[in-house]
Amino acid sequence: MRAGVLNAGKIHVRDDVPDPVPGPGEVLVEVAACGICGSDLHFAQHGAEMLALGTQIEGMARPSRRELDLDRDVYMGHEFAGRVLEAGPDTTARPAGTLVTAFPILPRANGDIDTIVYSNTIHGGYGEKLLLAAPLLLEVPNGLPAHHAALTEPMAVGLHAVVRSGIEAGQRAVVVGCGPVGLAVIAALRVRGVESIVAADFSTARRTLAATMGATEVVDPRQETVWDRAGAATPLVVFEAVGVPGVLDDIMRCAPARSRVVVVGVCMGADTVHPYFGISKELSVDFVLGYTPEEFAASLRSIAEGEIDVAPLVTARVGLDRLSWAFDALGDPEEHCKIVVEP
Repeated sequence: MRAGVLNAGKIHVRDDVPDPVPGPGEVLVEVAACGICGSDLHFAQHGAEMLALGTQIEGMARPSRRELDLDRDVYMGHEFAGRVLEAGPDTTARPAGTLVTAFPILPRANGDIDTIVYSNTIHGGYGEKLLLAAPLLLEVPNGLPAHHAALTEPMAVGLHAVVRSGIEAGQRAVVVGCGPVGLAVIAALRVRGVESIVAADFSTARRTLAATMGATEVVDPRQETVWDRAGAATPLVVFEAVGVPGVLDDIMRCAPARSRVVVVGVCMGADTVHPYFGISKELSVDFVLGYTPEEFAASLRSIAEGEIDVAPLVTARVGLDRLSWAFDALGDPEEHCKIVVEP
């Protein structure tokens, strides 16, 4: 089969990748659509640094990870939807042709868990076929097209951040950064019933999308501060969705007293904050990552039932031959938000 891979920092398309074979508990799926995630863009540029930092983390249980060699082909693509082809031995699955998506992990019989994110051996959504765990399959309802169902995963990231924030309908929210993650946060806030959502981004196109997804006010930071628009009289729930050094410290410096800051943007560089800002104002700062299976299913339901319209986020749909172009094109926020690959 054909599959896009990352090798030594470059995107390639291979024509001779062996077809995956489903084992017990697995289902072989023909990929219909796969969104390009910002984390994939980060990994293409900072993969070695991400792996090195990962080895330093202590104090957490995490899925098993096979040793990853960046100088070999790395399969990627975790925002996917596809059609069932066949089930593995002794495995019950939905009928062939059913459009599905799934929480991107593969549980193993020995208790290990492989993630469908970056791997030299586990195929991802930038290919014609991949294996999914039968118990985790979710049928795509209501005739939702595959290129919209593929956005379940990034919408779940936004939902998880909102759930972890504990925000209530009567509170005011600020979203700093309106890339795909910030937009997913805005959409989840709107579904949750939050009536005041102030969003900030330097990009005109992203500010327009923020309003489309549910922001009640949008701010160009070159013209005014988000704090002027949001107000400083009451605590805010602030979502940092930029992931650039210095942003978190600036939020801590400017946010109203007793605000809660939720960091959902992935900053790959070392950063510095002044704890005095947080202590002086009794700020709460939380870091969030990923989503739960329940949040993943809820996001699919919200898209399929029309609570969240993801259509405006899809700015291009391309075949595998344009995968490398798509990775480059996503560097221009005025042109593209979410590019979906259709192998």
